[in-house]
Amino acid sequence: MYIKSYDHGNLFNHDPLRSRRLLLHKKEIKWFEIKMKQGGFTVVPTKIYFRNGKAKVEIALAKGKKLYDKRETIKNRDIERNIRKNDGEY
Repeated sequence: MYIKSYDHGNLFNHDPLRSRRLLLHKKEIKWFEIKMKQGGFTVVPTKIYFRNGKAKVEIALAKGKKLYDKRETIKNRDIERNIRKNDGEY
């Protein structure tokens, strides 16, 4: 993960591209791994914040859309765009 170094720091600044440790219990890591392999899920960071000098990341398990869901979303977006465009002409 990339965390920008402190601008006003000195030579003791951290390396922005170094690897970070995921602090979870072994059972939690295994659960995420199983879900990712069998269910087509992916791990997504939802929130990043700092507390007591440490970067905290809130993660979630997410499943992608099916093809028919994507088509429906595109169709609805086009309908909304046409309504907004034609709304000013009346």
